[in-house]
Amino acid sequence: MKKLFNLLFVGLLSAWAATSQAGTNRVTNEPDSVYLFSYSHRNGSGGLRFAWSADEHRWFSVADGFAYVNSDFGPWGRAKKMFRPHLMQSRVDGRWHCVWAATETGKAWAYVSSPDLQKWGRQSYFAPSDLDKFVPGDVYPTLEKTALINGVEQDGWVQKVAYGTVGQLIRYAEHKRYRASQNAERMAQDPVRFAGLEALQATVTLKPEKSKKISGHLTGIFFEDINYAADGGLYAELIQNRDFEYAPADRGNDRNWNSTHSWALTDASSATFSVETLRPLHPNNPHYAVLEVKSAPGAGLVNGGFDGIAVKKGEKYDFSLFGKVLEGKGGKVAVKLSDKDGTVIGQASVTITSKDWKRQKAVLTVTADRTDASLGIYPQEAGKFALDMVSLFPQSTFKGRKNGLRADLAQALADLHPRFVRFPGGCVAHGDGVDNIYDWKGSIGPLEARKPLRNLWGYHQTRGLGYFEYFRFCEDIGAEPLPVLAAGVPCQNSGTCAHHSTDELTCMGQQGGIPLEEMDKYIQDVLDLIEYANGDARSTEWGKKRAEAGHPKPFNLKFIGIGNEDMITDVFEERFTLIYNAVRQKHPEITVIGTVGPFHEGTDYEEGWKLATRLGVPVVDEHYYVEPGWLIHNQDYYDRYDRRKPKVYLGEYASHVSGRRNNIETALTEALYLTSIERNGDVVLMTSYAPLLAKEGHTQWNPDLIYFNNTEVKPTVGYYVQQMYGQNAGTEYIPAEVSLSNPSDAVRKRIGVSVVKDDAGDYIVKLANLLPVKVSSRVKLEGISPAGASASATLLAGNPQSEEVKPVSSSFVVEGQEFGYEMPAYSFTVIRVRQGENRHE
Repeated sequence: MKKLFNLLFVGLLSAWAATSQAGTNRVTNEPDSVYLFSYSHRNGSGGLRFAWSADEHRWFSVADGFAYVNSDFGPWGRAKKMFRPHLMQSRVDGRWHCVWAATETGKAWAYVSSPDLQKWGRQSYFAPSDLDKFVPGDVYPTLEKTALINGVEQDGWVQKVAYGTVGQLIRYAEHKRYRASQNAERMAQDPVRFAGLEALQATVTLKPEKSKKISGHLTGIFFEDINYAADGGLYAELIQNRDFEYAPADRGNDRNWNSTHSWALTDASSATFSVETLRPLHPNNPHYAVLEVKSAPGAGLVNGGFDGIAVKKGEKYDFSLFGKVLEGKGGKVAVKLSDKDGTVIGQASVTITSKDWKRQKAVLTVTADRTDASLGIYPQEAGKFALDMVSLFPQSTFKGRKNGLRADLAQALADLHPRFVRFPGGCVAHGDGVDNIYDWKGSIGPLEARKPLRNLWGYHQTRGLGYFEYFRFCEDIGAEPLPVLAAGVPCQNSGTCAHHSTDELTCMGQQGGIPLEEMDKYIQDVLDLIEYANGDARSTEWGKKRAEAGHPKPFNLKFIGIGNEDMITDVFEERFTLIYNAVRQKHPEITVIGTVGPFHEGTDYEEGWKLATRLGVPVVDEHYYVEPGWLIHNQDYYDRYDRRKPKVYLGEYASHVSGRRNNIETALTEALYLTSIERNGDVVLMTSYAPLLAKEGHTQWNPDLIYFNNTEVKPTVGYYVQQMYGQNAGTEYIPAEVSLSNPSDAVRKRIGVSVVKDDAGDYIVKLANLLPVKVSSRVKLEGISPAGASASATLLAGNPQSEEVKPVSSSFVVEGQEFGYEMPAYSFTVIRVRQGENRHE
């Protein structure tokens, strides 16, 4: 600290002179140099801002308070603060350095540097005692000052800079704001934007001689357990808290969220219900219910499932539990499904007489359709019973799988025709703190031996839907599995302490990676996963475990993701590099997918690309959730990519407006953008919309692709865009020349065309019209001999605000070397021109 403040008064006049160089094109009445004041709001919000003055008395805000860098320390929503930032410039290379208190207590500090005050590098976090390590010794002096900025007193640091520096800062902010205004463009503005626009004519001329191969895995799905997507959703289990492992910590120390959650005693006067941990069923499942019945029959333990248990008349349901007798002789236990009026709609019985844990099973046949049923367990003899892993499972799961998936939800996913499935996250994969990183080994094996986890999104994961079930689902729908594992670091927004540290820096910051001395074990876990998926069923340890689970054949894993939208820090880089090199050495046949942060630009994006390029990572995972206007104005995003560098997996993306459900506007902007993705299918290998599933009443994130409740599946318009792409994918891209009767930039950006050819030889034409007028198009097919071929058109169209729109299909015959098609206003159309043996189907 002493070194830092000694610098303030050394060589002040010479420093100011050195930094006050006027530009060669300076206007004569502009000053050579001005004072630059750097500050953040006193409450820590708002990031690093600037003001300037010619005389140190009257101060002008630079770009109206634009934030040039924000603190990235701590969890979203609770931290991300910048207190007392101190900006300095190096005398040697002119680089800027900034340090600030990252917490109000000042126990954690942050550092970042920049060549120009616009692009900023990685942030580092440290204790105050280490401040000298991050402050260079060759900086120009600065003075601490209080200044009046827009009528508000601010504390900051002042130094002299060339006046041109202020101009550069203003131009940078203006560019960012212009881009933001483009992003914010909405179709509600179209009556003004396109006032007087007449119907258009478009000519689409294919250029088959310029065709190129594109990825065959371009459209897939990304499953993460958010919005109750797994337990209570895709995973078909109907009993909530079946393992009695709910804990207050799952929901931020909510005391009502505990081991008794979702369970109720029917008659407290004749029985008691408690939870114990002595001699549990398995160490990974330490809690179990104790039901002490004083007089029987009568009292029972009842579970209402996830917002009620939905059952269908005539369907069969598998019931099971683990039980043992703690006191008494035990005996028959009645199992009843009842509706809200108490009417029994299905019943069976099991017998619990053993002093040791034994699994008991029965089948219940339901006599009525109900959405509000509950399951009751009623001992018929007095005594003390221990119960655990209470389960009710429909026999009619997807593909009839035991411990399987809810049939209608799984079918909706299969109908997307995904080429791959990414799992189990997302942020769930790298967890909330080191102790919460998703360990795949805890998600396989017998259900009672699996290790439940606190879900980062604030509830409980039984992990009945685990890695074996994910792999099996991929196989069932013909999709490549794409497991994603943490890169040795937890989510950058972790709110818990690594290894229960009480140090503020470790608890709140992004420093908490798996200790380096434990990384060998973690890397072996990653290698073991590949062996579990692909290893021989007889000669490998983990291949044998897969076979024991009922799948002797390998799952044929080809891809593995390491990391998920992480901050690219030194801690991350060190651990990612260790994992990547180990996988590359042991399994060169596996394609590793890296990560480049959560946004389409910024420090993590740039640092992630640098790291991936330096290591030779074959594919990187990009994420961006953006406004509709961004997708309209960035259709050249991947045209600019260097084809020699790593390929791209666009792993999470969505067009969204203020957290609302998606509608025609967001769906069409996604359809438009995906035409540019297909055009760049040689560099973009994979894409997946996110999030995938959301349960009504438990939705934590909007928009989502599919909403559902216990009885209904509700695909969105965005779902149908994904389906139209998934069911009409190609492996060869056919460039097309598009001529419009109105070639203005605003019009041109709202017409999207993509033509692909699939392995069957069909030509697939995708046409997106984001204009409020129809477009009459002529599609010229010279060079592909389609005359007489049958064709089908699938159309999705509607008012931009419509949420309840489905595609409609029609058929026609291509009579000559071209065909006409009228694109309705606000529409997306897929036209399939059939070739070969199926041309007249």
